[in-house]
Amino acid sequence: VQLQACGGGLVQAGGSLRLSCTTSGRTFNSYAVGWYRQAPGKEREFVASINWSGLRTDYADSVKGRFTISRDNAKSTWYLQMNSLKPEDTAVYYCAADVRNSNSVRDPDYWGQGTLVTVSS
Repeated sequence: VQLQACGGGLVQAGGSLRLSCTTSGRTFNSYAVGWYRQAPGKEREFVASINWSGLRTDYADSVKGRFTISRDNAKSTWYLQMNSLKPEDTAVYYCAADVRNSNSVRDPDYWGQGTLVTVSS
């Protein structure tokens, strides 16, 4: 089972990026999936979660109103649209899936390899 995150890169403050997470080996259409991030020298933190149907989303306070999580179960893919990026958003972003929960990611069982997002001031 593999989760492949992509879409990271270098962007100026105020810019936008869209991350994608594709899967192989199994699907997670019945489970909650989400995104975490880890900034240099800091612990990994929750960013956003989406339930199995896409009708429920949860966000960290630091990204509310700027980031949007979505999913396309037909493609076994989920996304993180990041707008109004700030230098403090600089981190490695990881996609994750929680096969013990369908409504919200709480304790991921599967992790992607991470994609680096760098926001310059």
